[in-house]
Amino acid sequence: MFIRITEEIEASPEMVWNAISDIQTHVNWMADASEIRITSEQTEGVGVTFDCDTKVGPLRTTDKMQVTEWTPNQTLTISHKGLVEGKGSFILERNSDVKTLFVWEENLDFPLLLGGRITGFFAKLVLKKIWKKNLYKLKHLVETS
Repeated sequence: MFIRITEEIEASPEMVWNAISDIQTHVNWMADASEIRITSEQTEGVGVTFDCDTKVGPLRTTDKMQVTEWTPNQTLTISHKGLVEGKGSFILERNSDVKTLFVWEENLDFPLLLGGRITGFFAKLVLKKIWKKNLYKLKHLVETS
């Protein structure tokens, strides 16, 4: 299942990066992330690992995650291991000196035990709505700080 959403933020990529580069603060703007615990010695850059307690409606799970790409002010990519597996990327594109297009892409696989692609089809509708609200909240946090 592939999801791509975008949000224009009235701030430079550097300002947006400052808001997303501390992974533990993602719970401040992600409604589906209830707690993040860093499990590696390092807290930023490729190789950072963390557990993310995720909740979507009645579904709760802990995902094991690892940063696989870290290009400051441009890209943060994380691999997901757990009940749902895949990869997600935050991509920052400079629109002007004061605007950034935030692109959020996720490619997730639901196990057959949970209904596989059928569950993915319905989950896509729900997740897209949640993540769009998350980006709106991030936009508000960045633009008012």
